[in-house]
Amino acid sequence: MTNQTLTEVTEEKFVHDGFTTSLRRSGSAELPAMLLIHGSGPGAAGWSNWQYLMPELGGQFHCIAMDLSGYGNSPAPEAMPATTAEWLEIWVAQIVSLVRKLGLGRVHLVGNSLGGALALHCALRAPDLFDRIALMGSAGVPCRLTRELDRIWGFYDNPTEEMMRLVMQWFAYDPEFLGERLGEIATARFKAAMQPEIRAAFASMFPAPREKALEALEVPDASLRMIRHPVLLIHGVEDAIVPLETSLTLIQRLGGPVQAHFYNRSSHWTQVEHKDSFNHVIAEFFSGRL
Repeated sequence: MTNQTLTEVTEEKFVHDGFTTSLRRSGSAELPAMLLIHGSGPGAAGWSNWQYLMPELGGQFHCIAMDLSGYGNSPAPEAMPATTAEWLEIWVAQIVSLVRKLGLGRVHLVGNSLGGALALHCALRAPDLFDRIALMGSAGVPCRLTRELDRIWGFYDNPTEEMMRLVMQWFAYDPEFLGERLGEIATARFKAAMQPEIRAAFASMFPAPREKALEALEVPDASLRMIRHPVLLIHGVEDAIVPLETSLTLIQRLGGPVQAHFYNRSSHWTQVEHKDSFNHVIAEFFSGRL
């Protein structure tokens, strides 16, 4: 993977069905399409989650990383949702509408954390739009609220750049993994998170008690059995934010063929901590070779 020529990544805004969605793309539109859905951390966006995957896999897939409404450069709705359940409906509608408007045919889905829960809901809402699904450290089933996730969703209770540095360390297993990049990443994420419109949107996404916010993302067991798409589960064994138990639950409850790829000595950022292996596994799965 590392010897491949990197593919250019372009940025654009796409207006569809009342949504304005910021996109990053790599790869030709003639290639199989892969939609990348990011997680829920403060300052998160499509590019921050998928910056190592898009240049690498653009030679094999048409990679599309979107910013969910209220994140990155995708504005929140004018009528701001007030609960996690309301935001869930907004995000699922945004994703389904985007895929239809882009006319991509059956699309592969990659969902990270919150994005994993959204991928599951989208597969239920519009199963014919999607092909294979990869879930990375996915929410969407009953699990305990970790202290780390509670602090991440409560970031704006006391938002500081020092707190952002700590949060970024939780995403990796080895606190030294980010090295000198930690300060740069934390500064950029803090700057993004403190934009007034981003802060206002986030305040309503995951209100306390956050156990209820986590429950709002769940897909009922009977619905999980209805998802027949091939699914690949990727998880860090030491994930401090969304515990490994969520993937073990999904293995038992999903209705279609499921494979799993777990990384030891890895937390919530498998696509960063193990980027070469992660990109290879994703490419093999979506190509039908895994």
